Amino acid sequence: MNNIELIPYVDLRAQWREERGELLPILESVLSSGQYIGGDEIIGFEEEASEIFGIKHIVSLNSGTDALIYGLAAIGVGIGDEVITPANSFVASTAAVVCRKAKPVFIDVGPDQNMDPTLLEALITPKTRAIMPVHLTGRIADMKRILEVADAFNIPVIEDAAQSAGSKYYGQFSGSWGRIGCFSAHPLKNLNAMGDAGFITTDDNKLASKIKLIRNHGLVDRNSAKEFGESSRMDAIQAAILRYRLGRLPGVIERRRRNAGLYCSKLNQQHVFIPPEKKHEFNSWHTFVIQTERRNELKDFLQARGIETAIHYPVPIHLQPAARHLGYKRGDLPVTESQAEKILTLPIHQYLSERQISYVSESINKFYEK
Repeated sequence: MNNIELIPYVDLRAQWREERGELLPILESVLSSGQYIGGDEIIGFEEEASEIFGIKHIVSLNSGTDALIYGLAAIGVGIGDEVITPANSFVASTAAVVCRKAKPVFIDVGPDQNMDPTLLEALITPKTRAIMPVHLTGRIADMKRILEVADAFNIPVIEDAAQSAGSKYYGQFSGSWGRIGCFSAHPLKNLNAMGDAGFITTDDNKLASKIKLIRNHGLVDRNSAKEFGESSRMDAIQAAILRYRLGRLPGVIERRRRNAGLYCSKLNQQHVFIPPEKKHEFNSWHTFVIQTERRNELKDFLQARGIETAIHYPVPIHLQPAARHLGYKRGDLPVTESQAEKILTLPIHQYLSERQISYVSESINKFYEK
């Protein structure tokens, strides 16, 4: 590349160009039907996603954040309860706990940025009501070891699977390990809507029924409210888009995994650390995060060369102003805090060419060779 070429961090315009011809008739069909809430598209999405992911119930909602809040509510998390969760997530995971008037108890992470199961037992108290791992970057947390501890104390596990649609752990999809899995279908996700959307996965009939009730004002029919609920219904048009993209998800993941493999082969890993994918892991690569020294300088260097990057996340949740009342301080989560100074997210979207990935990799190698 002799001239600077912008390499976008995400490219939703390219996705629209690729899908436009097939999506327009789908959108036309929904809009002409007059059925914008509920109906066949919602039922179809829930049934098809259930079959694909091998999970008994899919409950569609209007966001991944509501999936977390309703999931916590369904397993009984409430005032004064404690939920163990990592602090290197998007703020929604902790905000959902606080919305239930419960207390987040933060756990440190391992080199792969996921919850460190060896630290779990020491954090469990009589008030612990749930354990909520976050499958960061698309890599599923060490669910076998997490569940060993959780089962020993009879504590339910709720998966924050927002970033991991299509990821597997020992051949089993994310969202199928805990009592409940919570997914986001935000436009930036691998399985993405064209607006906010989310869904819950569970094999528990009672939990699924409870969440379906909560999401629609507690109504069992138009004029009968079994309990007071809320409104968190996925729009029919988003459900139709997700039904279409369910079929494309394996191809999206395949292209992202190809891109991750190219990065791993081209980056000089003397200068950057990439958490390796273990044999029992299948990462869908929602994000591609490296850990490296001089992160901020590198980010500026790449920006000057037309390469957009991001940081997920520069300030851990326990150090956010909103978390001051929880009493955490710098040094409480040393691995999380150290990683926050080193992490940098590179473009990984499915529309990157090998030439572009080579350019990104060569630029990073060049920065450290200077």
